[in-house]
Amino acid sequence: MADNDIAIQIKNVNKNYRLFKNEKKRLHSFFDKSVDYKTKKALNNVSLMIRKGESVALFGKNGAGKSTLLKIITGVTYSSFGIVRINGRVSALLELTAGFDGELTGRENIYFRGDILGIEKKEMKKLESSIVSFAELGDYIDQPVRTYSSGMKARLGFAININVEPEILIVDEALSVGDKDFREKCRNEINKKIEQGITFLFVTHSIADARRFCKRGIVMAGGRLIFDGDVKTAADFYNNNIIKQKR
Repeated sequence: MADNDIAIQIKNVNKNYRLFKNEKKRLHSFFDKSVDYKTKKALNNVSLMIRKGESVALFGKNGAGKSTLLKIITGVTYSSFGIVRINGRVSALLELTAGFDGELTGRENIYFRGDILGIEKKEMKKLESSIVSFAELGDYIDQPVRTYSSGMKARLGFAININVEPEILIVDEALSVGDKDFREKCRNEINKKIEQGITFLFVTHSIADARRFCKRGIVMAGGRLIFDGDVKTAADFYNNNIIKQKR
């Protein structure tokens, strides 16, 4: 397979966190390397390749390593060692309400978020009307975000990230935004992006949603990738070997 056909390549990636007894110990560790700590291995030798245009569901219980893997893919954090290659603009619907400036209006935050994503102002100007329309915030779009409810912030966050024309879209349990009609609108927009050939990585506990959007499924447990196959088989594996075994 040619390199330009690969959207995401993860090879032998590990992520270790240092756990200290308290914040005082953590602070002292910056100056004294002999401070005791425990090592938590969040990812253990994970290898994964996703082709351009693939739609992949990622299953796993809390603590399986899913969020850590997504943070490495999106550049929020870095691996302790291993190879990470990303080919394309990434838009991640992880923490939809994060990254806003409460004193700026919703409209101003569109450009603020665009700047964080590395998108030029003139490009965001072209996307502004689509984002405002999708968010359905009415006159609140010109009010400070500090006056928004968490649901309103999530609407704006989803609207921005889905409309910035990503080549790789990552969604982490972000489909609980707003009311039933808005959630269905979000699902329809994701379907449209997939049909247009976007690469889609979806972290969910909903087997129904996973089967709706994805053809491939990956199961993680204990920081390892333990199953990779078609989404139906992966969902069955997750249900039988992870969910039922934990009861």
